[in-house]
Formats: sequence, structure tokens, C-alpha cells
Amino acid sequence: MQAAKMQKRRTKIPDPNDSTTNLKSKTYIVVPGEILGLILPLLLGVAFLVLAEHKVMAFVQRRKAPDVLGSFRLLQPLADGSKLILKEPISPSSANLSLFRMAPMATFMLSLVAWAVVPFDYSMVLLDLNIGLLYLFAISSLGVYGIIIAGWSSN
Repeated sequence: MQAAKMQKRRTKIPDPNDSTTNLKSKTYIVVPGEILGLILPLLLGVAFLVLAEHKVMAFVQRRKAPDVLGSFRLLQPLADGSKLILKEPISPSSANLSLFRMAPMATFMLSLVAWAVVPFDYSMVLLDLNIGLLYLFAISSLGVYGIIIAGWSSN
């Protein structure tokens, strides 16, 4: 009798090969936390590499690196990002503005869509395709069209 109760209490371990186990079966809090746990170290690594790039460029040009923002220049990547976001957009006067502004957005969206087949965990994948690598190559090759549209729209 006791063994039957214990059998009922056991939880089923998800099978990675089970097609019913997907992104929807996880809670809405765990998934963003796991994705953030994967992406945050990458973002910190990029920020560190930007700092290293500033230091190397300053050494090559025989000048001091910017040291205005905090000790050890730890806030420099934040200042660079805010400067990039707040820059005034420049577009040619004879350009087709709708196409000229759509081209970078199209390229950015294609780069985001390419991540749909990359698994973050055995059950955390947006599109479980058998041809995932072919899909990734196809979407990556479409990114060129954003550059072509931007050049074509600028007349």
C-alpha cells in the first residue's frame, strides 16, 4: 500500500525526445530567467571587449583611454550605448525615407528570426525543425537584402 502511494507522488521526468515537451510546458517565469541567464554573460563579455578595444586603440594611438566615467572605466560601455541610441538619424534628402528606414529593421528582424532554431535547452527551442541548419543558412543569406534596399532607396 505504501509503495502505491509513493508511486503516485513521483513526478514524471521530462523526456527530451518527447514531442509534447516544449517551450509552452514551462512556466512563464522560468523561461525568461533561463534565457537571461544565458544572454547576460554574453552581454557582459561584449561590454568587457568594448572596454578592451578602447584601451588597445588608446595604446596604438599613444593617448589616454577615456577615464571620465567611474573608476576603471566600468561605465564606458553604458555611455557608448546611450550615445549610439541618442544619435541624430541622418538620411539623404533624395532618399525614399520609408525604404531607407525599413532596411535596417528588416536586417535586424532577420537576425532575430535566425535564433528561432537555436536550442537554449533540450526543451527550449522555438522552432524544432529537422532542417534547422538549412533554415539558419537561408535566413542568414537574406540579410544582404537589407543592405541592397538601403543602397537602392538612397537614390
